[in-house]
Amino acid sequence: MKTVLLEYGDGHLPIEVPDHATVLTPADMNQDPPAVDPYEATRQAIRNPLGMVPLKELAKPGMKVVISFPDRVKGGAHATAHRRVSIPIIVEELLAAGVREKDITLLCAIGLHRKNTKGELEWYLGSEIVDRFWPDRLVMHDAEDPEAIVELGCDEMGNFVAVNRLVAECDLAINIGHIQGNPYGGYSGGYKMVSTGLTTWKSIRSHHTPLTMHRPDFIPVNVEHSTMRRQFDSIGRAIERGMGKRFFTVDAVTGTDSQVLAVFAGAAEEVQKAGWEVARRRTEVYLDLKGKFDVMVFGEPRTFHYGPGMGTNPILMLQAIGSQVTRHFDVFRDNGVVICAALCDGWFNDEWFPSYRKLYHKLHGLADFSEATRFEDEIANDPQDVYKYRYAYAYHPFHALSMVSMGGVALNHTSAIFIAGAREPGYARGMGCIPTNNAQTALKLAEKYVGKNPRILVLPQTFLKVAHHLKRK
Repeated sequence: MKTVLLEYGDGHLPIEVPDHATVLTPADMNQDPPAVDPYEATRQAIRNPLGMVPLKELAKPGMKVVISFPDRVKGGAHATAHRRVSIPIIVEELLAAGVREKDITLLCAIGLHRKNTKGELEWYLGSEIVDRFWPDRLVMHDAEDPEAIVELGCDEMGNFVAVNRLVAECDLAINIGHIQGNPYGGYSGGYKMVSTGLTTWKSIRSHHTPLTMHRPDFIPVNVEHSTMRRQFDSIGRAIERGMGKRFFTVDAVTGTDSQVLAVFAGAAEEVQKAGWEVARRRTEVYLDLKGKFDVMVFGEPRTFHYGPGMGTNPILMLQAIGSQVTRHFDVFRDNGVVICAALCDGWFNDEWFPSYRKLYHKLHGLADFSEATRFEDEIANDPQDVYKYRYAYAYHPFHALSMVSMGGVALNHTSAIFIAGAREPGYARGMGCIPTNNAQTALKLAEKYVGKNPRILVLPQTFLKVAHHLKRK
């Protein structure tokens, strides 16, 4: 037997697994191409864009320019993180082209995430750029402000389309994104950034829903055959048609530590095509397997990308499990067993996630979590929770429903999910999981579902770095 430490709350939970178990840390899977100089790579990208003329030629004196960028959730906050590096360089290029600084607005594309405080913006953008634009020209997207949204009807797939008015009405729209492994449609960045970060819940429910996420083409995670990815692209193109202009996209492919591996700029379609080729080389890890794993084991910290409470809030706990099933389904058998070490103590973090607790209780009246869509209008339009999204740094109420859809992926493709170390076992049961006092008990019980001597995959530190996608050779 060998001992592995799994993330668990604010610490770790030791687990003993058989010697034949496969243990993979982010360091074991790291195959990142060499990092580039992000400053030089960004300058070269915007001066040599794909499918568009250089930024200095696009920009003209008198133009109103909007630069949209990702929020705090992903991308890193280190000194050479993509947003932190690229925004000043883009501003410098615009000023050289004759654009006045007072005509440049920075727009945080939060989508349905919580608005970022000035302190958070300083943390990941740096105080210099924040002080330069705050508060009038460094603003948050607000999906619930009727004055801030332009509705554009439906795209060719029937998805509802809307976009931030600042972006729609400016002369030049620049969109910054990160291309990194994502269970929702394969990769972040490109049109995904636009169709999730600059629109409304009525548009996002077109794809963050069981109708898309519970389709067979959703897993294993992919971009080539994913309905979700086609929806992102279709909505993005429809926004561009409605605006009468294309986004000038500036995306970085990021590595395991959010370091910049490459930068591409220009038309979103061309940026995606070029960026995905680099992203595949760092994200897709191929294993030489004779058969798929029967059991997948990992732990959840109290806090990871969505914020404090992910390892305690039962809906977010199951969402994170679903994301792992989606990422690694090519090496994990259908109806396998997941063992997740999580506090699962019922701390919803109601200040950040105010709609989650009420949705959790509504789930108990459903035979299938995919039926939660019947609550869409009620949950998404709750006036108190909408107010908290707009003015109290809370996630939009619909966000909870989108997370339940990913949790449903986990339930649909496993025979059992064990929550090892659940401090309030009822919350685990409420999400369709089985609580156990420890991981050893869960490993023993797993044999009831997958047989003796199961093939075991253990993934410590899985939520501490930019994710990989495991595949079979």
